[in-house]
Amino acid sequence: MTSWVGRTAVEIAAAVQEKRVTPREVVAEHLARIERLDGRVGAFRVVRAEAALAEADALGARDDLAQLPLAGVPVAVKDNLPVTGESNRVGSAATPDTPADHDHITVARLRAAGAIVVGLTNVPELCIFGTTEGVHGTSRNPWDTTRTAGGSSGGSAAAVAAGMVPIALGNDGMGSLRIPAANCGLVTIKPGFGVVPAGIGDGDWFGMSENGPLATTVEDARLLFSVIADTEVVRPDKPTPRKIAASVRSPLTGVAISKPYTTAVREAAGLLNRAGHTVRRADPPYPLSLSTTSLAHWTAGTSVDAAGLDPRKLTRRSRVHAAIGRRFVKSVRTGKAREELRERLAPFFAEHDILLTAALARRSPKAGPWHERGWLRNVLANTNYSPMTPPWNLTGWPAMSVPFGTLPSGAPCAVQLVGRPGSEAALLELAGELEKLRPWRRTAPLDQ
Repeated sequence: MTSWVGRTAVEIAAAVQEKRVTPREVVAEHLARIERLDGRVGAFRVVRAEAALAEADALGARDDLAQLPLAGVPVAVKDNLPVTGESNRVGSAATPDTPADHDHITVARLRAAGAIVVGLTNVPELCIFGTTEGVHGTSRNPWDTTRTAGGSSGGSAAAVAAGMVPIALGNDGMGSLRIPAANCGLVTIKPGFGVVPAGIGDGDWFGMSENGPLATTVEDARLLFSVIADTEVVRPDKPTPRKIAASVRSPLTGVAISKPYTTAVREAAGLLNRAGHTVRRADPPYPLSLSTTSLAHWTAGTSVDAAGLDPRKLTRRSRVHAAIGRRFVKSVRTGKAREELRERLAPFFAEHDILLTAALARRSPKAGPWHERGWLRNVLANTNYSPMTPPWNLTGWPAMSVPFGTLPSGAPCAVQLVGRPGSEAALLELAGELEKLRPWRRTAPLDQ
């Protein structure tokens, strides 16, 4: 019997379209893997087993399967995006357990493309931090279950890396796609502003948070991105030579990038140079004020999300984060600091097509009850391991995390690709070249 667990979304969709397998068979096999493994991984808050099988049966009875790009593909959705009939707890005891009466537009697009939502995935409370744990569960890195999967799309990343679903939907307000993707050996793209519908919470962190895909291959990421962006991103016949800046400098003063990640950048730069791209060492002109700008926007976004929630039901770290953010909301709403950052960085991207950096500064913290620890301890842990991602939420420009090599522990390493507005297709193309030049293992060997 052919197993569909571990297959790509592209492979599964083709098999369902050609009626070599039914949507029910695919979904049932993935649900069985979730049941077997999720106790160790903690990816899901809700598994929609009965509903997913019913939806798979309904899909299988349709006569237009050949026209559905994600026909029968099981997908997980981050627990801050509405899915009809399911509540959004956003990692908190303070949020209402009220079923949504509609799908978020990105979820609706997934369903319209033939995908089956098998569950909602764990997040840290209010999606604040780069580690995923809380009252609804702890998401661990399937490659090293002593470590956090990252956050805030940690459950979605863990589900894909563990082979429980081939693709998942998450979002990224300060790195929340790229951080867990880098930890878990996945491909993701944070789209530029306005490319994919956002609408997360009340203010999607003032337009900084973007919905995007988590996948094990560039082709799957391209497919899922095309569906949620409602535009076809075609893979070119041959690569386009690019001007690439390679940087191993941290955007934040005082935070150093560890050797495995600087090595990954240098090796990726060498491969791309030999592949015909113009690659040179160049550091973006990050301002000294970036730390305070990042903190102001990060906390202000939380203060908006926390408004109206019972503070007694929020964890201490979340209460402090929101309280600090209240003093910044007015200034953040003006967008002045973000516009100044774009103006400062624009000349660099006029000179270079793409920026290549480390995806993280070091491996993720150990999995544990971070939600019970103090605010400052959480902030320092997050800042020290994931300083590379926030600038590109502040600018609103597209950025990717791409697996590249391994850490001394054997867990995945990763690099980040950043481009100017409208460069999503170019980033995916370059990521595809890296995938071809330095292939990676797609899922963690949890069965071994």
